[in-house]
Amino acid sequence: MISPFFKERYPEGISTEIDLSAYSSILEVLDEACKRFAGRPAFSNMGKTITFGELDLLARDFAAYLQNQLGLKPGERIAIQLPNTLQYPIALFGALRAGLVVVNTNPLYTEREMRHQFQDSEVKALVVLANMAHLAEKVLPDTGIEHVIVTELGDMHGLVKRTLINSVVRYVKKMVPAYSLPRAIAYRDVLSEGKSLPLQKHQAKAEDLAVLQYTGGTTGVAKGAMLSHKNLVANMLQARIILNTILEEGQETIILPLPMYHIYSFTVSLVLMESGNHSVLITNPRDLPGFVKELAKTEFTGFVGLNTLFVALANRDDFKQLDFSKLKLTISGGMALTHAAEEEWHEVTGCHINEGYGMTETSPIVTFNIPCKSQLGSIGLPVPSTDLKTIDENGNDLPHGEVGELCAKGPQVMMGYWKNEAATREMIDSDDWLHTGDIGLIQEDGFVRIVDRKKDMINVSGFNVYPNEVEDVIVSHTGIIEAAAIGVPDDKTGEAIKVFLVRRDENLTVKEVQEYCRSHLTGYKVPKQVEFRDELPKTNVGKVLRRQLRDEELGKIQQRANAVV
Repeated sequence: MISPFFKERYPEGISTEIDLSAYSSILEVLDEACKRFAGRPAFSNMGKTITFGELDLLARDFAAYLQNQLGLKPGERIAIQLPNTLQYPIALFGALRAGLVVVNTNPLYTEREMRHQFQDSEVKALVVLANMAHLAEKVLPDTGIEHVIVTELGDMHGLVKRTLINSVVRYVKKMVPAYSLPRAIAYRDVLSEGKSLPLQKHQAKAEDLAVLQYTGGTTGVAKGAMLSHKNLVANMLQARIILNTILEEGQETIILPLPMYHIYSFTVSLVLMESGNHSVLITNPRDLPGFVKELAKTEFTGFVGLNTLFVALANRDDFKQLDFSKLKLTISGGMALTHAAEEEWHEVTGCHINEGYGMTETSPIVTFNIPCKSQLGSIGLPVPSTDLKTIDENGNDLPHGEVGELCAKGPQVMMGYWKNEAATREMIDSDDWLHTGDIGLIQEDGFVRIVDRKKDMINVSGFNVYPNEVEDVIVSHTGIIEAAAIGVPDDKTGEAIKVFLVRRDENLTVKEVQEYCRSHLTGYKVPKQVEFRDELPKTNVGKVLRRQLRDEELGKIQQRANAVV
């Protein structure tokens, strides 16, 4: 429940509470949307569109195959390792219809990262893009995965276009490394065979686990945030109240360049589905020329992005030539929105950006700038049915206006961490307040600002990077004694990773360190800067002082800025 303080500061006419009885599960949301908007477009990707009615049938077929041919039981886990393609929502809703728990997996994961997640979540099945099937082949012997479903990028298209896309990807661009998975099942065969199989309808309950969403938390060891149907439906309803102040039911076309396996895009897509709106999935937003060409074909009314993407697009001449006359909503999350990015985007598109804030552990939205009451530089007001407070280092509540750790309470807060009670108790106290680890303040007008991070987390283009993980990989190199990783400001990615190293091998080079990291870490986790030192600053008990290293770097940046002036 939202506190009277925030309730009094909400815009008039906007509800401050959600009705949790509206839906018992994501499956109810799907079923109702597919009935109400059967003929409306639901998802598009690479020129192919499926309606809500088609999504309903395809998800049914996928679920029937999982139940009958694979014998998967409710509560068992299935990993989905796909970029933004039509295959993702079909597999997602199909798996949920079969009663399975979805483990969202980043397609950019390395073999090491995949192995940890699959072992920890105890997945029984995997849906994977052919482009990374070679990594799946390597990790399968170390996991409990019994079934692998492989799909190619063009699989949801007609014969001619499908053949063209898959051939170019495999043979021209050579994006599919050789792999051998003799027992793998083709995605298209799953859908084809599923048509003739019966579906045993699964009745999901609000408290049932729906998704395991992995996050590094404060330790750097990936943990599975347990998100129930209730958590996800609650956050969908919270976001709907905010977004529907500007979006019309069944009338919108929203660009989703951020991957649906990321909880930010995942929840936004649920909001759009529930309101009968059209999501345009962008498979590779890093291909900016291709991305802009896709945008040129679409009369879009909304755009979901993050700071680095706004900057990259707003500085392109081809993007500036697009028609933005229908664009009425741009939302930002995943990383802090800068004033410069908002100003550039508004100048080019004529549309302001509304920033929100959240965490994987909160499904994810905690606060948002309501379009009719927005404040640049803040993360907005708490979403309906959410309360916030700040606390000092001793856990005491602070008055509004004082800086402290931000804590949140609401129905979107996760059930806990998968198989990790200790970490859950550390994150959520006995009064159900979730301690975000972010340092902020609550203004007298109710708007919230983040001023620092308690955690040492580094945010690279909206992706969380945890120093412990980077450091653990680096010190496994025989030529390195110690390592410390920090985030430093970067114009393109918001933050970049810089590592400070004490070498055992004096001949070790920066290039060799980065190459070693590339073989063990996802690309965005590879350090952009490397500095060798004779020793690292430490506390009396030997803990490396990352804060001191960060302060030194910020001091250097300030000196350079002063020199320019």
